[in-house]
Amino acid sequence: MNIAIIPARGGSKRIPRKNIRKFCGRPMIGWPIAAAADSGLFNHIIVSTDDQEIAEVARRAGAEVPFLRPAKLADDHAGTTDVVNHALNWAFDIGWQVDAACCIYATAAFVLSDDLIAARELLSRDCDFAFPAVRYGHPPQRGFVAAKDGSPEFIQPEHRATRTQDLPSVYHDSGQFYWGTSAAWLEKRPFFGPRTRFLELPEWRARDIDRPEDWTMAEKLFAVTRESDQ
Repeated sequence: MNIAIIPARGGSKRIPRKNIRKFCGRPMIGWPIAAAADSGLFNHIIVSTDDQEIAEVARRAGAEVPFLRPAKLADDHAGTTDVVNHALNWAFDIGWQVDAACCIYATAAFVLSDDLIAARELLSRDCDFAFPAVRYGHPPQRGFVAAKDGSPEFIQPEHRATRTQDLPSVYHDSGQFYWGTSAAWLEKRPFFGPRTRFLELPEWRARDIDRPEDWTMAEKLFAVTRESDQ
C-alpha cells in the first residue's frame, strides 16, 4: 500500500492561512491533493493538520483527515520526519500495511502527478528515498558575498578562474514532495546518501512562496503554464 501524507499546520506566519488561501481558483492545498489523486498511486491521501478549518477544506478537496495532529507537532520546530512518522504510526496502529509513503507539501501547487509517478519508480529501485530537485542556473561555486567593505568576495576563491562549463552541476531540493519506504521513514535513515535518488525538474517548476509578491508571481506563472498544457 502507498499513502500520501500532506502536512498542513494552521500557524503559517509569513502568509497567514497560506495552506487554504485561494490560488488560481482553488484553495492552495487542493492542488497537491488533486495531483496525488490523479497519479492513481495512493490508497489513501491523508492531510495531517492541527486546524479544524484546514481539515474541512482538505476533506472537501478529496483528502482524508482521520486525526488532528498533536500540538507538539504543529509548532515552528516540528520536523517533516516527525510529522510523517506520526501519521505512519497511526496507519500501522489501525492495521494498514504501508509499503511507502509520500510526504507532499500543502503549498506544492506546481507538483504534477507525472512527477509523483516518476519518483515512485525511482524509489522502487531498492532505494530508501526519492525526491524532485532543480539544477542551479549558474554554478554556485562561483558565487560571491559582500565583504565588510562592500566588495565582492568569492565563496570558493579557488574557482575564481574556473570556466563555468568545467564545473559540475549542482542541484537543490525543489521542496515539493519526498517518497520514502515506511522503514526508512520510521527508522529515520539518512535522507541524503547512496540509497536516495532524485528526479530533476525544470527551474520554473520550483517556486518558494513566502512573501505576497512571491504569491502574485507564482499565480501568473501557474496560470500561463496550465493554459499552455490545455
